[in-house]
Amino acid sequence: MQLQQNVSLYPYNTFHIHATAKYFAAFTTLDELQEALDFFYKQQSTSTPQDLLVLGGGSNILFTKDIDGLVLKNEMHGIEVVDESEEFYYVQSAAGENWHQLVMYCVAHNYAGMENLSLIPGSVGASPMQNIGAYGVEIKDIFHQLQAYDLLEKTIVNFDSGECHFGYRESVFKHQYKGRFVILNVTFKLRKTPVFNIAYGAIKEELEKTGVQELSIRAISQAVINIRKSKLPDPAVIGNAGSFFKNPVIDNAHFYRLKETFPTIAGYAAGRQQTKVAAGWLIEQCGWKGYRNGDAGCYNKQALVLVNYGNATGGDIYNLSTAIIRSVQDKFGITLEREVNIL
Repeated sequence: MQLQQNVSLYPYNTFHIHATAKYFAAFTTLDELQEALDFFYKQQSTSTPQDLLVLGGGSNILFTKDIDGLVLKNEMHGIEVVDESEEFYYVQSAAGENWHQLVMYCVAHNYAGMENLSLIPGSVGASPMQNIGAYGVEIKDIFHQLQAYDLLEKTIVNFDSGECHFGYRESVFKHQYKGRFVILNVTFKLRKTPVFNIAYGAIKEELEKTGVQELSIRAISQAVINIRKSKLPDPAVIGNAGSFFKNPVIDNAHFYRLKETFPTIAGYAAGRQQTKVAAGWLIEQCGWKGYRNGDAGCYNKQALVLVNYGNATGGDIYNLSTAIIRSVQDKFGITLEREVNIL
């Protein structure tokens, strides 16, 4: 482990934003993590866990300033089956593993349940923090437990699903415990006999288009990959963090009023007397799809994705998101919430 100073974070965020970390260290083991923390705290006598930022894949973050503290890059690796029952495999992955590579590993071994989450960027450790989800599946549906290092107590703590308080793109790690824990590994509960989920989005159409005759988790995974590639920019080519906004949930009464004025509004049942509205549709109706101001823009194939075409700053992207929020509020009376973490 080597603690570096004044390190560029450009390679460590998919938005390709230029920012600098005052201190930076990558760790591959718990010992290296503790070593980096000990060294940092000795250098900064007034430091607290709030002076730390743990990075995984950097795919859900927007830097609007330099980081005047320690940035830790989680590079812990390893995937193994730690237990099994008659119905399930319990697959544990180190937090530094690439999420899509874990999905591909599980699909190849016929561990069923996460195939709908193919090609989501980021690391395994970030997945429960965000309760990532796509095409009718969320992490909470396949989650078993995780282990995390408590920066205050300096102990390892286990969290089960209930203790994570999962919500829509939410968990306890984004609120009550924000900045307190470093996730070390996550264990998923995956089925031996698949239960296919193809009702959401365009999966069924994609399966038909590609001539799939027999359903399998491999076929569903490939369908999801095809769909995502067709409408989402590759972060290696165009800087982005995927969906920038959450799909808002509104009262049914509000939705029905909007539907009278906007008959094509896209909405889905979201529990008792509530409807989840497609944020991308709202943004597109406000004229933002394909918008560009300098190098900050709104992707021309998916309005939910904000992009950096080259040299946009974090401030440029943030200001664009603010303008979008304001216009959606003015037109529909709905306040969009950013899904991406702003720093």
